[in-house]
Amino acid sequence: MDEQLALHLQGLTKSYGKTPALRGVDLDVLRGEIFGFLGPNGAGKTTTIRCLLDLIRPDGGTARVLGLDPQADTVAVRRRVGYLPGELSLEANLTAERVLRGLGELRERRPDWATVRALAERLQLDLHTPVKNLSKGNKQKVGVVQALMGRPELLLLDEPTSGLDPLMQQEVYRLLREAQVDGATVFFSSHIISEVEAIAERVAIIRGGRIVSTLAPSDLRRLAVRRVRVRFGEPVDAVALAVVRGVTRLDGDGVGGRMTDVTLQVEGDMDPLVKALAAFPVSDLETERPSLEEIFLTLYADE
Repeated sequence: MDEQLALHLQGLTKSYGKTPALRGVDLDVLRGEIFGFLGPNGAGKTTTIRCLLDLIRPDGGTARVLGLDPQADTVAVRRRVGYLPGELSLEANLTAERVLRGLGELRERRPDWATVRALAERLQLDLHTPVKNLSKGNKQKVGVVQALMGRPELLLLDEPTSGLDPLMQQEVYRLLREAQVDGATVFFSSHIISEVEAIAERVAIIRGGRIVSTLAPSDLRRLAVRRVRVRFGEPVDAVALAVVRGVTRLDGDGVGGRMTDVTLQVEGDMDPLVKALAAFPVSDLETERPSLEEIFLTLYADE
């Protein structure tokens, strides 16, 4: 295996009974990068991560984690990985601090408790509260802290910001970037496009157990049509907008061919449309980002 690879998957397959979850996943993640694993629920994200940690066994194919076989070298792999499961189970009667201390005692190299306290403070997590009294978001913070506190070489995070408010999501993004600067590789799953765009350097899109595409997050916005609604301060002849590069449809409301409100479908970059709108008295502009399913439909449009 190439020493530059943190993760290497080739032909990975897994079925639950007669239901296929992975249908030959091929994926390489470079050491030191933040890599997003994007797909809807049930696409195979969690199954892939569990196979990487030998929590479940694949039916076929190859998986390597930091150059190691997770089946043959399970302990060595887990020693070097920080893992946040999608469904985090914590002892309800213990405080957050006791949970974290207990998890720390299971590690060969005990985490620095000053680091744990600093992480908790940044995430506004009260360590003295029993887990049973924590909200879903605060339980998620416990999971984020336990994944980061050992400063692992590799972070495998399944929906890391689930249940967090937008401010805490941004703080988690900062923590992951700092982990990368510290030398870690970050591999995280998500079904939220904006989350992947915020921090990932590359992203793989999985659908139905297959990798649909691997690309840069900036390319995601070019994969599907967005809808743009423009309101004008006075009735205008907006027909000229229909010939702007990327505009594929123009619908409007108005009288006598003059419009006060138009809805556009735009493919690709918004720049040509924004420049064209400079000639009009625009009073309001709304854009609707493509949904994940719309991106998938675009990717599968030729099939």
